Amino acid sequence: MSKKLLQKSSWWYLFFSIMILLVAAPLFYYVTKRIYIQEADDTLALHQKEFLSYTLPNLTEVDIVTWNKYNRNTRIEADEGLESSGYSYRAYYDSMDAELEPYRELRSPINIQGEKYTYISKVNLVESEDLMKSVGFLFLLIISALLLGLFFITRKLSVSLWKPFYKTLAQIEGFEIDKKNIPVFADTSTEEFTRLNNSITSLIEKNIAIYQSQKEFVENAAHELQTPLAVFKAKIDTLIQHPEITRDQSEILSSLNETASRLNRLNKNLLLLSNIEHGQFGDQENLLLNKIINKNLSFFEEQAEGKEISIKTDLTATSTVKANSVLIEILIRNLFLNAIRHTDPHGEIIVSTSHNEMIFSNSSDGQALNPEKIFQRFSRGHSTEHGTGLGLHIARKIANLHQWIIRYEHDNNFHYFILEF
Repeated sequence: MSKKLLQKSSWWYLFFSIMILLVAAPLFYYVTKRIYIQEADDTLALHQKEFLSYTLPNLTEVDIVTWNKYNRNTRIEADEGLESSGYSYRAYYDSMDAELEPYRELRSPINIQGEKYTYISKVNLVESEDLMKSVGFLFLLIISALLLGLFFITRKLSVSLWKPFYKTLAQIEGFEIDKKNIPVFADTSTEEFTRLNNSITSLIEKNIAIYQSQKEFVENAAHELQTPLAVFKAKIDTLIQHPEITRDQSEILSSLNETASRLNRLNKNLLLLSNIEHGQFGDQENLLLNKIINKNLSFFEEQAEGKEISIKTDLTATSTVKANSVLIEILIRNLFLNAIRHTDPHGEIIVSTSHNEMIFSNSSDGQALNPEKIFQRFSRGHSTEHGTGLGLHIARKIANLHQWIIRYEHDNNFHYFILEF
């Protein structure tokens, strides 16, 4: 399912913010902790330096007990065999709080009156950890507020910035090239949207010009072809009636006459398609399908007599549709002629209607037609057919114009053309 551009960018921004928080929080804690440990080590080193400079030269072995008694965080213990100073973490029991507390400790070898001892200095890390937690919480609070604020500000700002784009999109969605409703885009201070609007306006104007030129060409060509085709057909009819014409010549002229008739039908169908596509049949009214079918039924029964095809109707349901009267008659005529053309001799055609469907079915011993190609232009079910290959294509165009659905099915040696209103 597609998503709006703003929604996509917002989700990516939110994802980026969450990743920043997940990475920055532990990184901040680790760096802050390292800074505090370094500070503790520097403090311990400073205490050691002061002890070595000012206290150790005057300290005797007798003074060690007194020193340890009055210095809680600095002690002198028996030699532990250390060769150099070293830092470590140690936990000591605090009788005041009745719990173990973490310490950073410095142990270093010293000499007092020629005897080896171990100098121990420690710093309580509880206050440091509490401070790190407070700073960390404050950091998370600030960065979270910052990211959320930027997220909502960016989202609100994006809605305002993208408003001209959505207005342009709405204008394009409502544009129909045959309605001459050229979109008028609102002015915008954003350069990219101004360029977009100008490009679309230029493109629409060019396409309208091409559309009008194509429309005029098709109409003019179709009208210009009518006269020579009529003259050609009239000449053939005159020759056929000539008394001195031979049998072979008569057959040739009959074939030419049939070809001329087909060309004439093809020309009319192409003009009709052009008019449908260019919206020349806009007027619509409420029509009774049963009445239209009954009005034309006798004509199609005459057409079917040559193949001894029977036409049956089931028009018990009264079907009313809102459509163009000319187009609905053309649609019914094309479906009738298509059914007659695809019905084998001595077969039958059944026309039925309901409140939302009209079905043309005809018997046939042949295989099912290709439902993907049957409605395409110049598509024929069999190469031997004498139609123009536009009847069903026109039927679909008319259905699409009225927002109907026409489909083909084949079942039990019957072709079904179903029109859903």
